[in-house]
Formats: sequence, C-alpha cells, structure tokens
Amino acid sequence: MSYGAAAALQSAVFQALTGFPALSGVAIYDAVPPSPAATFVLIGPEEARDQSDKSGAGAEHQLVISVITDATGFLSIKTVAAAISDALIGVPLTLSRGQLVSLYFLRASARRISEGETRRIDLTFRARVQL
Repeated sequence: MSYGAAAALQSAVFQALTGFPALSGVAIYDAVPPSPAATFVLIGPEEARDQSDKSGAGAEHQLVISVITDATGFLSIKTVAAAISDALIGVPLTLSRGQLVSLYFLRASARRISEGETRRIDLTFRARVQL
C-alpha cells in the first residue's frame, strides 16, 4: 500500500473545486478557519485502504468534503453540494504524483449542528489512485 498520492489527490480536488464556476465566491478550506464565511467548503477527513495489485502500488481513498453554513434552511447548501459533485464526477483530475483511476460519489449526509443554527452536508467520495 502507498499513501504517497494523498497530498496530490487533495491538491487536485482543491484545484477542481476552486476552478469550478458554480463555486466561485465560496471559500474552500482544509481546516476550519478562525472566522469562517457564512457558507464554506471543508476538505476533510480521509480513509485510505490498500488497493495494490500485480500492476503496482495503489490505494482507495474515501474523502469527505463538507459544506457548512449558518444560513437558514438546507436549499442553499444543497446547491453548493451539487456543484461540488458536478466539479468532481466525470472530470479528469491531474495528480502531481500517481494517477487517478476513478472517482465516484458514495453518499451524502445533511444535518443540523450547534442546536439547529448551523447546517452541514458531508459528501463522501471514493477515489482509486495508482502509483
């Protein structure tokens, strides 16, 4: 197994999201900022599993990308979540290390946090990377 392409995968995801027109004006972070915008995207937790085979080293990464807002209702962040999915699925991502073999949407979870004043959608994607 190799975790060698993890940083390259995160960088490629960040570039895809920041360059996607429907997400212009939405702040994208990999850590919760001290003074977050009203609505922001957080490239968050990741799990990786060995997917090496006879052709070489590889890994499956399950990454979570969250949309967090203090806006009322879920409609506005569902729109942002849909744009994230559009920015990543079916779009070739170039990694600085390794090669992205596939990227799929797995699931989403929408919920209220902080006693209902903050809303969050967690999108989980599965990426297969070869080195």
